[in-house]
Amino acid sequence: MTTARTLGELRASSFSESRLAARRVKDELRENLMTRLREHPGRPDEVPIFPGIVGYDDTVVPQIVNAILSRHNFILLGLRGQAKSRILRALTSLLDPEMPYIAGCEIHDNPYAPICRRCRDLVAKEGDATPIAWLTPDHRYVEKLATPDVTIADLIGDIDPIKAARGGHELSSEFTVHYGLLPRANRGIFAINELPDLAGKIQVGLFNIMQEGDVQIKGYPIRLPLDVAIVFSANPEDYTARGKIITPLKDRIGSEIRTHYPATVEEGIAITAQEAWLNRAPSADSARPAPRLHLPKYVQEVIERIAFVAREDKKVDKRSGVSQRLPISAMENVVSNAERRALTHGETVVVPRISDIYAALPAITGKLELEYEGEMKGADHVSRELIRAAIAKAYDTYMHGANMQQIVQWFDLGGEIQLSDNAGAQEVLSGLRQIQGLMEKATKLNVGPKDAPELQVSAAEFILEGLHAHKKIGRNEERVFTAGEKQPKAHEKPMFEREDPGFPRKRSFN
Repeated sequence: MTTARTLGELRASSFSESRLAARRVKDELRENLMTRLREHPGRPDEVPIFPGIVGYDDTVVPQIVNAILSRHNFILLGLRGQAKSRILRALTSLLDPEMPYIAGCEIHDNPYAPICRRCRDLVAKEGDATPIAWLTPDHRYVEKLATPDVTIADLIGDIDPIKAARGGHELSSEFTVHYGLLPRANRGIFAINELPDLAGKIQVGLFNIMQEGDVQIKGYPIRLPLDVAIVFSANPEDYTARGKIITPLKDRIGSEIRTHYPATVEEGIAITAQEAWLNRAPSADSARPAPRLHLPKYVQEVIERIAFVAREDKKVDKRSGVSQRLPISAMENVVSNAERRALTHGETVVVPRISDIYAALPAITGKLELEYEGEMKGADHVSRELIRAAIAKAYDTYMHGANMQQIVQWFDLGGEIQLSDNAGAQEVLSGLRQIQGLMEKATKLNVGPKDAPELQVSAAEFILEGLHAHKKIGRNEERVFTAGEKQPKAHEKPMFEREDPGFPRKRSFN
């Protein structure tokens, strides 16, 4: 890092006056982006423009790149949970690692071209002895969540009579200005989230900075030619729900970029695995090690498919969307429920089961905005239907072509088994092994008889839940798996129970 602490030392450093005085933030973003693209031509995956953003490489990212290369202010339009805020914050990776400014300046004035009265007077008085400080990329990013109560003073600034009284200044003096968020973002990036929530008359206050590049404060002849890149995010449905982006402001936004939910389940799984808190390692001073987590792929897929199914379900409001936070929160609750079970039974491996997904309903119901039909059934009922549909789709992926007749027949002949999410693996496994053909089918999930009991139980339960989802076998709210419901034809006699003293009638594991 450059060690210059005065204007004179800065002039002698690599920060030349001609380059720093002429280079604006949008030029800086453009040049650094061009450098990154040149480093790996044709191979953007090796050095991603926005690390941690999954699923946008061929859609959203190229449009953002074009907007930056065009030096545009831009807006990201998309439903909730589509990484809009994360993308805006990732723009700081395209800023220089350090940037000099006049020490103590509220708007981070350029040492070679100060715009505020205080800094101009300071440079004129101190000359090369003017103190210099340094900004990191994070300090050059200012974000504001738009709310209806935001005022012009919050964004642009206001005259502070207390400053005037203490300093003996006239109210029209620049020394009496209290700067808002936008001037404080000078020489950086200013982001406004949920732009439609900003009152229309406040949106008008952004016109000057976006078109002419300056702001005026409180009607006094104070004009600040700010250097700032402005970016926005918005939910397109909010245009009519809570507010709208006024037409003149939309006209001044260079690029409008649409975001979207993950296109494939694999992309969704990658995002959830990246964002969910799954590393449950204890602190260094913990007396006992935590159980090791083993997260089966089919459990991950079921959790992810809940969001995919919900986005297509007519009982869920599509205008509101289904946030990617749903599978992330659900995954954390599923792991926590499995962790609780492992700690209760002294198990050394934490293996989530399908029953843990049902136990994670609190992480699902609150993230669904329901249509009228869904409201009539209730969020809990709709969520259970979504989980069942997700299980059915995942089951078809992993167990495609498997002959389950032997397992179904076991239940048709009167077999029952109860699988609670609180039951320990060793206890449950002994009962599952009595279901003819069940454990053999677990090999399709890469689980064999030599694997840990926790893995075997999880795989077996997934198979039973899949059969239930396809209505091959039945299950009640107490998680008792039984024979599936059969509707006898008119000429058929009612079915009778088989009398076999050696046949297990019911096994319960609570």
